[in-house]
Amino acid sequence: MISTLLAATLAPSALLLAPGNSASAAQAGAMAAAPYEYLGWGSPQKPTDVMAATGTKWFTLAFILSDGTCNPKWDGTRALTGGSDEAAVKSIRAAGGDIVISVGGWSGDKLGEKCTSATALAGAYQKVINAYHLKALDIDIENTEFASATVRQRVVDALKIVKTKNPGIVTYVTMGTTPSGPDATGKDLIKRGAAAGLDNDGWVVMPFDFGGHSGTMGQASVGALEGLKAAVKSAYRYNDDAAYRHSGVSSMNGKTDEDDETVTLTDFRTILSYAQRHHLARFAFWSVNRDRACATGTDPDACSGISQSPYAFTKIVVQYKG
Repeated sequence: MISTLLAATLAPSALLLAPGNSASAAQAGAMAAAPYEYLGWGSPQKPTDVMAATGTKWFTLAFILSDGTCNPKWDGTRALTGGSDEAAVKSIRAAGGDIVISVGGWSGDKLGEKCTSATALAGAYQKVINAYHLKALDIDIENTEFASATVRQRVVDALKIVKTKNPGIVTYVTMGTTPSGPDATGKDLIKRGAAAGLDNDGWVVMPFDFGGHSGTMGQASVGALEGLKAAVKSAYRYNDDAAYRHSGVSSMNGKTDEDDETVTLTDFRTILSYAQRHHLARFAFWSVNRDRACATGTDPDACSGISQSPYAFTKIVVQYKG
């Protein structure tokens, strides 16, 4: 997950944002706690069943990908509207909830690569925003999209256009991390955001799939978040409070893709306490689909791989109020 490309050096004179000047950075309430659910695979539960069982109001629905061109579709194959995805969104809203939509992920064709200019990429994002009248958009930048400096810059510039055209929209940029915070590529992405004047609401790390760590996964997550906060503070010249409020976390429940990583309920409580203490922009996790014990065997897309009660992790995340 973690690229090792060296960070570009950006002129300090370009970093002009004043500390804490984001109108929506400290978004409080249910939007800050929006676990991922992916409706295309992993035996997804009915979102309204999850809402009834946990009290959660917001979901991050994944993923929007390229259909092979600069055009967004669910998983790159399903139309934005008119199908089961739109029906799910309508059911969430009818039950008093709402959604963040996530663009990207590890697999599939990425809009950041298929759209060859920031203007075109912003237009693709806008199609998603318009289709669902979004209040929040998550760009989960991974794999080849993350590794390309050209694409990183394109994503930053496209998000700046989106911010201009959609006043008040909340944007998150989600990326992998090391146990000590974003690697050189992640720091470069944040620096590019600051240099471009992108008033991003939440720079979010995924503290898992480390490739090696020490201590509990809760402790490793806190270490990664402290490194993220330092990177955001440095790039944007924020004070400590503003840097925390522009930082976020998207964990993974249970067994991850690494043999030495199991994220426990205790680890989630550690992350919750940290998020509450510092008023993080976001506390999400991958994923609602996995928030249950495995019935037989293991399916990493559909269960956590550990002994747990249904929705035990979601019930912790929903306690976060921003």
